[in-house]
Amino acid sequence: MPHVVTVFLRHGGRVLLARRSEAVGTYQGRWAGVSGYVEGDPADAERDARRELAEEVGVREADADLVRAGEPLAVADEGREWTVHPFLFDAGSRDVDTNEELAAVEWVHPTAIREREAVPGLWAAYRRVAPGVETVAEDETHGSAWISLRALEVLRDAAAEADSRDALASVARRLRDARPSMAAVENRVNRVMAESGPDPESVRRRAETAIDDAAEADGAAAARAAELIGDRGYDRLATLSRSGTVLAALEAAAVAEAAVLVAESRPGGEGVGVAERLARGGLNATLTTDAALPGLVAGGGVDAVFLGADSVLASGGVVNKVGSLPVALAAARADVPVFAVCARDKVRGDDRFVGEDAGALYDGEAAIETANPLFEVVPADLVAGVVTEDGALGTGEIGAVAAEHAALAARND
Repeated sequence: MPHVVTVFLRHGGRVLLARRSEAVGTYQGRWAGVSGYVEGDPADAERDARRELAEEVGVREADADLVRAGEPLAVADEGREWTVHPFLFDAGSRDVDTNEELAAVEWVHPTAIREREAVPGLWAAYRRVAPGVETVAEDETHGSAWISLRALEVLRDAAAEADSRDALASVARRLRDARPSMAAVENRVNRVMAESGPDPESVRRRAETAIDDAAEADGAAAARAAELIGDRGYDRLATLSRSGTVLAALEAAAVAEAAVLVAESRPGGEGVGVAERLARGGLNATLTTDAALPGLVAGGGVDAVFLGADSVLASGGVVNKVGSLPVALAAARADVPVFAVCARDKVRGDDRFVGEDAGALYDGEAAIETANPLFEVVPADLVAGVVTEDGALGTGEIGAVAAEHAALAARND
């Protein structure tokens, strides 16, 4: 039984489907992921997956991050059998350079697999690497914009297979409960459920629209922040944690000779990856400790601080990774502006702070309790602006958005 890889390349909630050309030996004209034979040890099939990405669509290792390798599955069709090794990668862009093995490519919602003449087992292979409720609940690396997109994908995929809206209402509740600290998860799931009809197909279509809208909103918020950086001439910046929206803003600004000070962001240390990505993009990135960042900001080492937001409270306070408050206090002392960058969907419908605990700090024998919060609130008076897809919002505008989201929540009670 030959071993093959099937690679799903994802960007903004859509995946790349490829129609196989006459140059391939099997399933000509059918839709598939990026695929090919495993040439070495099947236990090291990731190497073959990356080779096929490079050969078939010109996506190199630096251009795509591995999200998940799924359990292999056996596929049988018309007397032929394969062992399929599915992979999911996140791509930095939708730019691809196809070779002769592909007659056409399209970025589609993966639910389109069910409607097309696809290679055998393609939907089953996708489901082995698709996000689940556990993805939303357990991810400790990505920001809430990324996680909220995954929540919408879970709802979309469930709707494609569901027999009733009641089953989807249960999925929606589990998604909202999985990450109550992240307003975008609740708001985006609530919007889909409130604005769809009574049948699962309606939920699927609304979820697909919501995914596209969310990806566009997150990108637009990053673009507005990049414009602000350029307009005000900021070239010494600081950030912490991993906000995909802030990261995209810094990359889009691409200020010549820009210097970005990045805290390592414990627990989790996701700031290390941010610094690495900025450095690969040609920016002057400096990695520092969480304890040192406030002093460096207070000492006049930066022009502005850019934070992500897991939530924005109705009063305008910003909920973000622990360490944000001392940096904001230090920035106020040095008269350095602090901006939060996020989509409007991160505004909560109320002023309730929902935190998370990062786990115990001590495993010794003494009777010591620990406090290890993952998030904290930066009060509104320490924030110069919340930059969204609609530009910078003031406290009154945030309150109006909060009222909209409170109404959505009420419709789904």
